[in-house]
Formats: sequence, structure tokens, C-alpha cells
Amino acid sequence: MLIEIHMIQNHNPANLNRDDLGAPKTCIFAGVTRARISSQCLKRSIRRSPEFSAALEKDGGVRTRRLIEAIAKEAAGEGNPPKKEHCEAIRKVFVDGGVGLKDDNTFDILFFLPQSAITKMGAAVREANGDLGKRFAEIMRNSVKTPDIALCGRMTEFKAKGPFEGLKGQFTVEAALSAAHAISTHAATNEVDYFTAADDVAGQDAGAGHVKEAMFNSACFYKHFVIDFEQLVKNLANDTDLARKTVRCFLEAAARANPSGKQHAFAAFNLPDGVLVEVKTNSATPISYANAFADPVPEKSERGLIGESVARLGQYAHDLIEGYGIEADRFWFSPNLRHRLTWIDKTKKEHEQEQSVVGPNEFGEFDRFLRTVMDKVEAGATPAGTAK
Repeated sequence: MLIEIHMIQNHNPANLNRDDLGAPKTCIFAGVTRARISSQCLKRSIRRSPEFSAALEKDGGVRTRRLIEAIAKEAAGEGNPPKKEHCEAIRKVFVDGGVGLKDDNTFDILFFLPQSAITKMGAAVREANGDLGKRFAEIMRNSVKTPDIALCGRMTEFKAKGPFEGLKGQFTVEAALSAAHAISTHAATNEVDYFTAADDVAGQDAGAGHVKEAMFNSACFYKHFVIDFEQLVKNLANDTDLARKTVRCFLEAAARANPSGKQHAFAAFNLPDGVLVEVKTNSATPISYANAFADPVPEKSERGLIGESVARLGQYAHDLIEGYGIEADRFWFSPNLRHRLTWIDKTKKEHEQEQSVVGPNEFGEFDRFLRTVMDKVEAGATPAGTAK
């Protein structure tokens, strides 16, 4: 079963995801410059959101190069500084296990482990009972069952020798989530904000105390996410109930969470104007509708930027659905049904031409939309304890 999410989301002026020069990220799509938010940025904003934390049950994944310090803090106990002897013991285990380390006890790679695994490793160090390397390996081997790691995957690679030799090929986790880079439905250009900060203590000069420039843009984005439910269940050790909860929390977080980039300066806390969810119980083929915007939405149209973007999405989705015979249960949400997801049937009379892409599954209230989607997901899911 695949769960696909398509969103239309307009942001006021912002710099949500910037490049190496500090400018909002862009890309060329269909020969036109578009605003862009990277998939990594989107996934992190969702993973760290309060909406998604409900799925974690206080056991979210911790991605860090400072794992030695994190384990040593757990070993020392709350409020106590890490002990030197603990750090040395932990370092030895990882060096013997083939993990590259720098002089400051940070790794060459990012580790992605549940907080519960770090806590258990800290306890093992504190107890100093038995083979520490063997205990670490056992804890790491069983460290997948947390929703964010199960969704986003884990690509940690190291030589895996000595105490970690048994982890070869077992530490990498195939992601259950695919996330596209969000792109603007229209042509976009970055702008420059020239700003000054006044010095509150008056001096002889009348100039500003600080002068700088910041880049920003404003864009209506198309977002696309795909969840492979069977892979998610597999990653969660066949816990179907936890997989369902993870999907629900992800759907809510994807709609409500925003990237944190320069939000104190721009406050671009905008929610989507339209969310399409497709539940495919008999298909393993995800489909992007990004090409609905290959011809960029014009700056001015009768429907407006958001309305025209939704209209393009609806018509293109319908054309692909009908043309390829794509089976799915589809659900559409727009706040108070401000925008309907429709296609134009030119065989009908003019006042009857606009047809719904999702049939009766249109919602103006997000909670009802989410409950209905999850009812379908639960109906299509396998019984708890098994995986398709």
C-alpha cells in the first residue's frame, strides 16, 4: 500500500531554506527558475515538529556526530558532566568497531539512533559489566523501531570490524518515505532586503548602527510525499499499529509544520490551501503531479495564483488518472473548501463542466479529512504483527 500526499502551499516573503550564499534555494524546472525547498529541509521540519512527536512517544531518533558525548552524559546521570574514563571507554569501542573518529571525539559520519538506544548504551557504560563492545552491538542491532528512523531511513556506513563485525549490512535502513523537493508552481526570482538597525544610544553620527542585506522570495509550492506502508511496517519490526500511528502523525505534521529558516525575520507560518491524499492498496507505483506546473502559472489569472495552481493540479491529476487507469482512493482537503479539486468535462453543458477529481471525498475540516483518510489506511493495512 502506498500513501501519496500532494500539497499546494503559498508562503509570504521568506527564506525558508537557503543555499551556501544565504539566498533562498532555487532550481530550473521546465526551463524556468523556480523557488525550491529541499526534501531534507522538509523532512527535518516534519521530524522535529510537535505534531510528529506524538508518534515518537519520547523516543525519537537522534542524528549526531557527537555520539560519544551523548552516551557519556547518559552514563554520568542527569545534571552531571561526562566522565573522562567513560569517554575513553566509549571511544575505544567505536575505534575497535571500525568507526572513524577525530581528535575531538566526534565521528566522521552522522549516527542516527533512537534516544532509548543511547540511554541503554549509557547504562551499559555506567554498569561496566561484561563486554561493552558486545552490548553496544546488540543495542545498535535492535535500534530501528522508532518512527522517524523507519520513515527517513538510515544510511550510516562504516567498516564494521571487531565488536561491530556482526552489524555489516544490518545497520542501513531502507527509507519508507520518499520526499520531493518542493518547487514553486510559477516562475520565481529572489529579491534583496536592504535593512538597517538603529543604535539606541545616540552618538555624534546620525547613521545606522548596522547595515546589511538579506535575500528572500515569495512562492506557491507544490509538495509531494510518498509512504510505502509495507516498508514502514517492516522497519517497525512488523508493528502495524505503530505504523498506522506514524502515518497519521506524519500527515498532520506535513500539513502543519514549516521549515524554521529565518522565521524570526519573516514569520512565514503558512498552512496549505489544498491537500490531496491518494491511498493505493493495489499499486506500487508512486506518481508525481509536478508536471502540472511545467508551464508556469502566470502572475495574474482569474483564479489567482493559489486557485490556478489548484486548478492545474486537478486537471493534470485527472488526465493521468484517466489516461493510465490509476486506481486509488482519493481525498481532498481545503480549509472551508475554499478551493475544490476539479477537472473540466467539455462534453457537458458549460455550467456542468466542472467535475470533482475525488468524487464525494471533499473536506473543509482537517480533522474529518484526517480521520477519513486513516479509516482507509487502516482498512488497507495488514493485521497487527504481520506484514505484506
